Amino acid sequence: MQSSAGSAAVIMFFVVIAVTLVITYWAAKRSHSTSQLYAAGGNIKGWQNGFAIAGDLISASTVLGGVGMYYASGYDTNIYFVSSLAGLAFTLALIAGPLRRMGRFTFADVTSARLSPVPMRIFSAISALAVTLMYLIGQMIGAGGLIEILFGIPYTYAVMLIGGLMVVYVAFGGMLATTWVQIIKAIVLVFAMVLLSLMVLAQAGFSFGNLYEKAEAVHKLGSDLFLPGGMNMGALSAASLAIALILGTPGMPHILMRFFTVRSQHAARQSLIVAMLVIGVVYMLVFAVVGVGAVAFITDNATYMTEAGTPRGGSNMILLHLADYVSGDLLLGLIAAVAFATILAVVAGLNVAASSAISHDLYASVVLRGKSNEKKETMVFRATSVVIGGIAILLGIAFEGQNIIYLTGMLYSIAASACFPVLLMCIYWKRLTTIGAVTGGSVGLLLSVGLMIIGPNIWVQIMGNEKAIFPIDQPAIISVPAAFIVMIIVSLLTREETPAMATAPAE
Repeated sequence: MQSSAGSAAVIMFFVVIAVTLVITYWAAKRSHSTSQLYAAGGNIKGWQNGFAIAGDLISASTVLGGVGMYYASGYDTNIYFVSSLAGLAFTLALIAGPLRRMGRFTFADVTSARLSPVPMRIFSAISALAVTLMYLIGQMIGAGGLIEILFGIPYTYAVMLIGGLMVVYVAFGGMLATTWVQIIKAIVLVFAMVLLSLMVLAQAGFSFGNLYEKAEAVHKLGSDLFLPGGMNMGALSAASLAIALILGTPGMPHILMRFFTVRSQHAARQSLIVAMLVIGVVYMLVFAVVGVGAVAFITDNATYMTEAGTPRGGSNMILLHLADYVSGDLLLGLIAAVAFATILAVVAGLNVAASSAISHDLYASVVLRGKSNEKKETMVFRATSVVIGGIAILLGIAFEGQNIIYLTGMLYSIAASACFPVLLMCIYWKRLTTIGAVTGGSVGLLLSVGLMIIGPNIWVQIMGNEKAIFPIDQPAIISVPAAFIVMIIVSLLTREETPAMATAPAE
């Protein structure tokens, strides 16, 4: 594959942009209130929301970074897939129903339903911003690499393009546009992955045995492709990563907002069941067919390699190389278009979550103490979406070249350490106090971010220091228990000035 795509890829790429802009125009005509901007008016059906949740979680890190990581690390990539599904099951069992009952628009609505609103909204907004901005980095990296390899546009300008489109979707269409882009994207993604899997199998005579033998013969991991060991990850690191992924899923602010787009607790739970089915299908295809095919057919293929023997465009672009290999320009165009739609939809959802945290949780609820009118709040939401877009562009440029599924694992640590403990304790522990929640959540947030900074990936690979201060990249095994312990101890030592509410009134 050359540095620019053929006509089919270009046409499909622009079709995706056109369709999403039409959806945004349609949604903009219906998104005038804060309820419509934040939660699509609460009018999304359960199955529709399930596809939207699947679209949020099947991000660029799955379709691009996941295949790239399997190509580089083999079996160990499975920890990301299995743990993420376990996180959804955990959310279904403990979080979805109570969250829909207690909240209105955002994660902060839930935490402030029974604790002191101002400090809880400040903490919740800061935590939401930390998670969403970290997530945005990975999506922007995927977008920049995708557009660069398709059209030969320099990475920096490619990141600026995706950031500009993201702002348009969010500022004008809000959650309604984001939701429908996600639904359509998820449906097309499943179709594209099934089609790609069939074509990969066709290259091996529709024999899994032939495909796996070919991959095993050419892989260069230094360990068995189908056995643990490809990541050279110790037991402590693996356990910490699994904790981050399982507990980080129900702590993702942009996922939590999805439960407010439906009308009932039943619809919220139905959403998760549909999402688990869709995500399970995609994960299975990536792990069992597409990833194996990438190893089998791209390894040592000079067409897709640089002179140094590394994949053109980096490991994140392996999926595009595989599509080009098995079908040529047509399937390449479809996969590229789906990957681009994936990134557009996810960054839009993240921007909605970040902008809502500022406009609803900070501006309307803290600064104006609930006295803001909808027109002003809507203006702040749209202005904030522009600022978030600019920050995302700068971060995407700064982190160029990082594997996006790896970065995703890091942000799950933040969500698991800062957002999840506070959310779970707010729902299930009546003894929790405001100062306990803020202190424990802050400890989780600071530990997760701080330990990642001094860990091997950032301290050594990005900052160029000789040796990491903290030995593992994923700090959840320390930061999550620390958050819970501090929260419990401080809550037991303090009292609320006014009795806490057990739950907010059902809507």
